[in-house]
Amino acid sequence: MLVYITRRLGAGLILALLVTFITFMLLSTSFEDVALTILGPAATPEVTAGLMAEKGWDRPAIVQYFDWLVHALQGDFGVSVYTSLPVAPTVMQRLLVTLSIIVPALILTVILSTFLGVWSASRGGVVDKISQGISLVGYIVPGLLLAIGLVVIFAVQLKWLPATGFTPLAQDPAAWARSITIPVIVLTIGGVANMAAQVRGRMIDELRQDYVRTLRTRGISSSSIVIRHALRNAGSPALTVMSLEFISMFGGALIIENVFALPGYGSFAFNASLQGDIPVIMGIAAFGVLLVTVVNLTTDLANGWLNPKARVH
Repeated sequence: MLVYITRRLGAGLILALLVTFITFMLLSTSFEDVALTILGPAATPEVTAGLMAEKGWDRPAIVQYFDWLVHALQGDFGVSVYTSLPVAPTVMQRLLVTLSIIVPALILTVILSTFLGVWSASRGGVVDKISQGISLVGYIVPGLLLAIGLVVIFAVQLKWLPATGFTPLAQDPAAWARSITIPVIVLTIGGVANMAAQVRGRMIDELRQDYVRTLRTRGISSSSIVIRHALRNAGSPALTVMSLEFISMFGGALIIENVFALPGYGSFAFNASLQGDIPVIMGIAAFGVLLVTVVNLTTDLANGWLNPKARVH
């Protein structure tokens, strides 16, 4: 198992190298545009060339990449071109904001999806139609429209929750909970719509297996068959869907953070891309790949725990 973990971490590092290299090569064509953005439209070619020489942007792109890589391996991801703030602490700060809405949303998604999926697969009939109807509503209603609707109801009319803004957990836990409630609800509804259908499908397949009929002939209770046997076997593919849902929520967080003015990872990446803040974009790319690698590795280990056949020695 240790060899497997080491191999997966090594593959993740290679993937991070490839992604950051390709990202840097693509960004290297816009160094002069970034310099002109900083200096303004009245900058002369001589002044622009001077700034590029000062920043080291006039060197070959491959040399600049390896210079960035050497410093990144030492924990130095540079500073923002526009704010002069160090990239690594800023990205971590924004990442924590995003995780503070994604982690609760993912936990709720797993609980509700498992309940709805198992409920509809084991009961069928009207219960199954109700569960599918809930999933269908989650598919049909766009996250942006749902966010606006919840803001109008809970923030504008009822005034129970803030419409925008974010309060750190350490500063005021109650205010933090109120600030993330609507974003978490929006992400959870979208996640349940997808994951509940996957759990339902896997549970239906498991309940049709021969071993389930054998357990029933031995007088094992239906609840024991569903929870202890079918759900455990269906849990492995559901975990894979959960890891994909976690990554998908980062994409959804970009919209949610802009709607609710949250200082998170998605809005930070979006603004950095618009400004052409190359050090920040490189830091976001590196942290993003490493995060995906850790999530996938954690999913594989959890799959091995749920299903011994999936364990890798």
